[in-house]
Formats: sequence, C-alpha cells, structure tokens
Amino acid sequence: MDIISFLIGIGVLIVVLKIMLLPAKIIIKFVLNSILGGIILMICASFGLIITVYWWTVLLVGLLGIPGFVISLIITMFI
Repeated sequence: MDIISFLIGIGVLIVVLKIMLLPAKIIIKFVLNSILGGIILMICASFGLIITVYWWTVLLVGLLGIPGFVISLIITMFI
C-alpha cells in the first residue's frame, strides 16, 4: 500500500510541476473563462433557461467561455 501511495504522490507532483511551467497568461485565461462561464450559467438559470449541467458542459464552458456556453446551449436543445 505504501508503494501505491508513493507512486500516486509522484504522479501528483509531476502534474503540479507541469502546471506550474505553463505561462501565467494561459492559466489566467482559463481561470477567467471558467468564472465567466459559471456566471453565464447562473444568469441563464435565473432567467429560466435551464442548461443541464453535465461534466462535458462544465468542461466546455470552463475551457471555451462564451463560445463553449453557446455550444452547450445548442447541444442541450437537441438532447
């Protein structure tokens, strides 16, 4: 069990180091897109436009921002 924990810790360390090596501009862009997408989802929910929140909807809106919201809105209308 200790070996598995050690390997998981090494894996997490590698992921964290790779994330830290990304330029701060890209990380800030993703964070702002995620916040903006979440705000848009909340505003639409308050107006009665319900978008079912699946993992792929959150991922799309978080990564792409407003275009991701439009894509998820179109997909939700057809599902």
